[in-house]
Amino acid sequence: MNCQQVLEKLQAIADPEKVKFKQQKFGIIANNAYGVYQKDIKALAKDISKDNDHNNALALELIDSGVYEARVMCSKLYDPALLTEEQLEQWVVTFENWEICDSFCMGFFAKSEFALDKAVAWAKRDEEFVKRAGFVLMACYGFVDKKADNALFESFFAYIESAANDDRIYVKKAVNWALRNIGKRNVDLQKQAITLAEKLQTMDTKTARWIGSNALSELNKPGVNILDYPRAIYR
Repeated sequence: MNCQQVLEKLQAIADPEKVKFKQQKFGIIANNAYGVYQKDIKALAKDISKDNDHNNALALELIDSGVYEARVMCSKLYDPALLTEEQLEQWVVTFENWEICDSFCMGFFAKSEFALDKAVAWAKRDEEFVKRAGFVLMACYGFVDKKADNALFESFFAYIESAANDDRIYVKKAVNWALRNIGKRNVDLQKQAITLAEKLQTMDTKTARWIGSNALSELNKPGVNILDYPRAIYR
């Protein structure tokens, strides 16, 4: 299947009403969108090819097409081992909403050799979805590297605290997500995340207090799912 055929497949299942629904229900404002849900993009990506070289070339054509759903599909097809720092920087600035940001960061950028460097660098940037991308990487990296030492995740706490006053909804939700996910990695990080969340509750801004309270409500919940990574230590 070539790029034009993929675009035709997307058009065949498109529904313009979904563009309006996603905007109204989920705040997803997308440029040049057909109106296709994520689950359908994933299903189409699985049907395209098992040829990795073909998929990598196709993914680059799809992202260059400018069609929103085709850009999202790039993150489902391209081999993260091939990602260059230039590509990460080129693509992150094109994110116009949380959906495409998370689609690229969670199972794609997080697997790149540049993931940790970009998590820190982008968390310090000002652009809303670039900054979100940094914290989404922090939230998701623990699923990629199950053996990483606690010190790596402890280093993220300073960035979480520093960004806790950013009241932009898609930034503060990503900061909160990072804090909760780090706290659910193992019991030691849980204790440290709770300590930071309690500190955020005492800060002057409503945003910081919300991040702290929301994180505490999950991390203190009876039966919260602690992943016990690295399992060689915690199990």
